[in-house]
Formats: sequence, C-alpha cells, structure tokens
Amino acid sequence: MDRFDAMLAFARVVETGSFTKAADTLHLSKTSVTQLIQQLEARLRVRLLNRTTRKVNVTADGAAYYERVVRLLADMDDAETSLSSAAAVPRGRLRIDVPSPLAAKVLIPALPSFYARYPDIQLDMGVSDRKVDLIDENVDCVVRGGELTDQSLIARRLADLRLGVYAAPAYLQRFGTPVHPRELEDSRHRIVGYLWARTGKPLPYAMQRGNESLKVQGHHALAVDDGNAYLAAGLAGLGILWLPEYMATAHVQSGELMQLFSDWQLDSMPMYIAWPPNRHVSAKLRMFIEWVVEIAGEWTPPALK
Repeated sequence: MDRFDAMLAFARVVETGSFTKAADTLHLSKTSVTQLIQQLEARLRVRLLNRTTRKVNVTADGAAYYERVVRLLADMDDAETSLSSAAAVPRGRLRIDVPSPLAAKVLIPALPSFYARYPDIQLDMGVSDRKVDLIDENVDCVVRGGELTDQSLIARRLADLRLGVYAAPAYLQRFGTPVHPRELEDSRHRIVGYLWARTGKPLPYAMQRGNESLKVQGHHALAVDDGNAYLAAGLAGLGILWLPEYMATAHVQSGELMQLFSDWQLDSMPMYIAWPPNRHVSAKLRMFIEWVVEIAGEWTPPALK
C-alpha cells in the first residue's frame, strides 16, 4: 500500500462523501479507492468510515485522522512546490469562508484577476455570515466584518467600512420618512434585524451628530442572519437598514433605496482576513491573503477607503 495514495483517497472520500466521486477526482477506479481505504483501516486498526448503500459517513476516529491527513498533504504539496521550478506559481486547494454580500458584490467579480495570476489554485469558498470554527472545519482563512472576538487568530485589517441608514421608497410611503434616529424607537417604525453570529441577536447601532449621540435598537418584524437576505428584506420594504456603502451604493443610484440621516455619523465596521495560528501559511494561502489585501486597497467605492 502506498500510504500517500491511501491518505489522499481517504481525504477525497471524506470531502466528496462518496467513493465514486472520490475515484473520479483521482482518476482511479472505485475498486482501487475502496481497496486503499480498506488497507489504510487495516494498517491503523480502526474504522475510519461507516458505509451504507446510500452514503458514507466519517467515524469519530476518522474525523480526527482526517484533520491530520489534510495538514500533512498540504505540507507535502508545499514541500514539493518549493523545490520545483513552479515555486513561483502556487497550486493546490484553499478552503475559505467569506460574508455572502462581499462574495457576491466584490470577491467573486474580481476572481478572474486572481485566476489570471494563479490558475493552479483551487478555491473552495464557503459563503456565509455564520461563525466558522477554522480548526474544527479545516478552513484556511476567513474574511469577516466586525471586531474579531477570537483573539487566538492571526488577522490583517483590510478596511473600515462606512455605514449608512437606508430604506426603500415603498417603506417610506407606508410609514413616513423619519427625520431623527430616535423616531426609529417608535412602535410605528420597523427595522430589519440582523442576527449577529457571535450573539445570535440584533445589536444597537451607535450614531452621533455633533455633541448628540445615541444608540438605536428599533423594533423588527423580521430578523435574518445573512447579509444578502438582510438587503433583500430592506429592498422589499420590510424595514430600515444599516448597510455598508458598498452594499447600498448601486441601489441608491437606481432609486431602490433612500439614505436617511445623512448628517449623522455611524461607527465604521472593520473588516479582517484571519487564519489559525497553527495553520502553516503556504504559498497559496499567502498569495490569496495578499490578493485580498490588494483588492481592498484598490477598490474605488468609498466603503473600503
């Protein structure tokens, strides 16, 4: 048994959830992949996978072994790359997680420039606003808005996002246009609540104008935990929104949203890219981090300036 081939086959089965799909990605027969896994389990004397006629599930021992195998395979790939003439062209797979609006509006549209430079890097992009455990979920890096609560992570600050308050014309026609933020605490007005991953509930927004400062909580009929859903709810007239300018600009220009309280200042939202301290910063991860930093620095809308 080739231990490297067996570990690679095991990792692919875990990731695809299927012996057939793993075999396809490795350009092997299903029988060969099955034999490699059986030989690996025999050598380790543990069951790594539970197999049924419909699906494959990783066992507790298999999950722990998988985490180590993935790191080992990544290190081996980096070692080979560093000794080859292709060292200047990183390759391999990265698992990343980014907020859904940033993925849709910024990163994915910019990816052609990334792949023009690094055609051999494969990105597995989780698109969510949830809290991701980078170690347990074997994620290489995340991009997140807001202050980082996990101080163990290594992070680079990308930008400070300017926020504004917005509402759809349909909402304003129905409920009236507030002239002071305190009106949003009145029971006749509604905000769209955003459920922050670290608390699971909406948080108040700090606002300031001259010597006047306040925090607005508001009342919501709908609260969501995804940025794109949050924006969609506001566009549907379901309530007032607090948005980074990069999410709002196009909709303001099209007339779908109206800005409120433009003479008030809101605390900006920091944006970071972060990765685990025990994760080897491979060439491919380093190139992706530098590219994201570059995108944040070059993007012209004021939200990232």
